[in-house]
Amino acid sequence: MDIMFKSTRGDKSLVTASQAIVKGIADDGGLYVPETIPSIDFPLEDITKYSYQELAYQVLKLVLTDYTEEELRYCINSAYDEKFDTKLIAPVVSAGNDNFLELFHGRTIAFKDMALSILPYLLKTAAKKNGVNEEIVILTATSGDTGKAALEGFADVEGTQIIVFFPEDGVSPVQKAQMVTQTGKNTCVVGIKGNFDDAQTAVKKIFTDKELKDELKSKGYVFSSANSINIGRLAPQIVYYFYAYAQMVNAGKIKMGDKLNFTVPTGNFGDILAGYYAKKMGLPVNMLICASNDNKVLYDFFKTGTYTIKNREFTVTVSPSMDILISSNLERLLYHLSKSAEDTKNMMADLNTKGSYDFKIEDEFAGEYATVAETFKAIKSEFEENKYVMDTHTAVAKASYDKYVAETKDTTPNVIVSTASPYKFAKDVLRAIDSKYDDIEPFAALEELEKVSGVQIPAPIKGIDKREVLHKTVIERDELRTFVQNKLK
Repeated sequence: MDIMFKSTRGDKSLVTASQAIVKGIADDGGLYVPETIPSIDFPLEDITKYSYQELAYQVLKLVLTDYTEEELRYCINSAYDEKFDTKLIAPVVSAGNDNFLELFHGRTIAFKDMALSILPYLLKTAAKKNGVNEEIVILTATSGDTGKAALEGFADVEGTQIIVFFPEDGVSPVQKAQMVTQTGKNTCVVGIKGNFDDAQTAVKKIFTDKELKDELKSKGYVFSSANSINIGRLAPQIVYYFYAYAQMVNAGKIKMGDKLNFTVPTGNFGDILAGYYAKKMGLPVNMLICASNDNKVLYDFFKTGTYTIKNREFTVTVSPSMDILISSNLERLLYHLSKSAEDTKNMMADLNTKGSYDFKIEDEFAGEYATVAETFKAIKSEFEENKYVMDTHTAVAKASYDKYVAETKDTTPNVIVSTASPYKFAKDVLRAIDSKYDDIEPFAALEELEKVSGVQIPAPIKGIDKREVLHKTVIERDELRTFVQNKLK
């Protein structure tokens, strides 16, 4: 059965998976969701025998149904290859009583590689299938990791340009260096004087700006997105939840059919939403624990049923990829749970005009959060007790999970989704381990962390501070539209 996609906000037109991937966002500003969430059509126990590539095919063929087997296998095999530093692609590593799903073994040492390694191939294939002759312009806002992973994936891909906007003072030094040194004739990186929400809101407005889209289409350009608002970014993330479950079974941590919890450090809600889709497709997931940092808008939402950004201060933390107040992918969950595009549209309108909306989620999700102090404490104790080094985002999840267990007494086995290498945030990781590192220079911290942890600096960032800065543009938060318009003259 072909799965068609529709907007969360009520646009009646149905599109195929490939059409949704090319468009990125629906014409009414909604996000594309599958009309029905498919169930797996293979015995669950088979997942313990599959390689990552084969499992990706078995899962994605159910969601991206207008791709042929040949097309899908081409995309998968092109993405998940020697770009990753382990054949497992996404290993589950145990440390003491904790299990970490490591999603940082790709070129940019963050979980965004899991989807952004395949998205360029999905997009190129989709453009060909749908007769798109215009140059595809990828517009992306990033809180740190999406930008570099998208740049890496789309650099010098024929028929595309990519423009990435990031908060100039809201990413780690390593994240910034990764982006501003990016090579590729079709790449453009722009700092903005604002935060991630400013960049994300401006990019979404551009996607629904008919006048601008028409103007640029006449010049031979069409927009698409590499953010998780694009269903082509979200769908591949479903795979690693099945893969983690299979590894837990193979390691004897659970038996096939047992329930499993996942604790996910969460900002834009895409990663944890992929876990929800995996559950709805047939994976025995008990609870999805949404871990927030001091910008705990999601924690408050799950506790109170009110999502509010009104009078809420934006906090810059040591886990910058989670410094988000407007979690775009939550819109998809609201649509699935409310079963009403009208209700979803009204909630998004209320958020825009009133700064809040109400919707109570009773089960399947739990919210927890960790302060910076709790994050540092988690890094220190995990290292001292188990010699395992977590980055600041993974540590938010670890601290949140411990609080969740203390509160609920839930004994269900758990996997912590580890979203970035500690080397992306080496200075803060070292500061957590020992205060003597409080004044260490960010790039000197890379070599020091290698000595302390015994884990080699990942090749993609070795010597990154010596690379030439190629992207130096910084603009005001309200200049994104004008910048894009001028860039594509």
